[in-house]
Amino acid sequence: MVFDPGKGNEGVPPVSQIPPPIDIIMHLDTPVPRSRSHSLITSSSTSPLEHFAMATEFRWGIISTGWIASCFVKDLILDPKTRDTHDIVHKVASVGSRSIESAQSFIDKHAGGDKSIKAFGTYAEVYADPNVQAIYIGTPHTLHYENARDALLAGKHVLCEKATTSNAPELKALIKLAKEKNLFFMEAMWTRFQPITKEVKRASEEGNLGDPVVLHADLSGDFDVENIPKTHRILDPYLGGGAILDLGPYPMIWAVVALYEHPSNKKAYPTKITGSIIKSPLTGVDSSTSWTLNFTKTLQAQAILSASITLPAAKTGVIIRYRNGNILIDSPIYKPPSFTVQYFDKPGSGVIVREETKTVSYVGGGFCFEADEVARCVRDGKLESDTWGHDKSILLMEVFDEVRRQGDYKLPEGVEKVF
Repeated sequence: MVFDPGKGNEGVPPVSQIPPPIDIIMHLDTPVPRSRSHSLITSSSTSPLEHFAMATEFRWGIISTGWIASCFVKDLILDPKTRDTHDIVHKVASVGSRSIESAQSFIDKHAGGDKSIKAFGTYAEVYADPNVQAIYIGTPHTLHYENARDALLAGKHVLCEKATTSNAPELKALIKLAKEKNLFFMEAMWTRFQPITKEVKRASEEGNLGDPVVLHADLSGDFDVENIPKTHRILDPYLGGGAILDLGPYPMIWAVVALYEHPSNKKAYPTKITGSIIKSPLTGVDSSTSWTLNFTKTLQAQAILSASITLPAAKTGVIIRYRNGNILIDSPIYKPPSFTVQYFDKPGSGVIVREETKTVSYVGGGFCFEADEVARCVRDGKLESDTWGHDKSILLMEVFDEVRRQGDYKLPEGVEKVF
């Protein structure tokens, strides 16, 4: 995760400064009836009946005090009613860093200085905190496996930033451990849970456009690599630096939504993966990477994906092409502000006779929706999300492994813990 996803938290008071809701708050340990959620283009994620339901308090431990963790925590402390969510209330229980001072500074700056949040100078203390139900892991990619494993062994549910691990075997080992421990585990693919993604999926699958044929998706960012330290996470191979692990999940998420999840694909994995990598002369990480995925078991479709750390993002980050029209998704593709559906006068003509543009807005940076998903899944006794299940995370990592293999991009010895 790289770019600032927006300034949506500015001017929005944390929960502690908003009058308490009339809903009754229950701790997650108390069983409640499973809710039904209906997604709209607004930020609402609950049905009208849930306005009268008891709210579940879900308690988080935060691992890392970096930028992405700050974005996540800022969203956690927002009043959920600002997104019309009435069945979940999030609570930051503790924060772990390399020092107590660093953890406390993070709490003061990003969590409103809430005195009830514990500051710890080690991650182990967060894992052991009895008030924590789930661990959010926002450390560099190459630390995810060990951090997530430690959290699971401590009996905590886990939400782990993308890319979840350094390779697919590490991810599969974590999923196996989570199931053995009867714990929830999910990759933090926040874009998949945003309201606009649900609307793109609806437009793709309602039938008016036909089956998808070609998808183009790119996420690039100019990191000014000549003028940043070689120890910067985007350049450091020991931190999983480069384009594919840092930026690659975002083009992939749209291939998953539009092709892998499409009903006509029947959740068939790609039949062919082709990758190409240009390595940085500075540190050897991948500076520009492109890869194609063929979905030909039941579809006749192809995803053409790319990521670069030396270019700015294009205005239109995703184009999904069908015989009856197109879907164009505006940048940034990790948090699109809008998308446009184009309709042809007849199949294959390319003559656009109608366009529909949809724009979505909500309070916060967009991370709250994945947090709500975790809380609901744990409340309902699920070990994985129906929306972003283990199969999709494995698909991403297996694709990345194959692209790195074809591009001869190997992480330094000792970085990968499972093979």
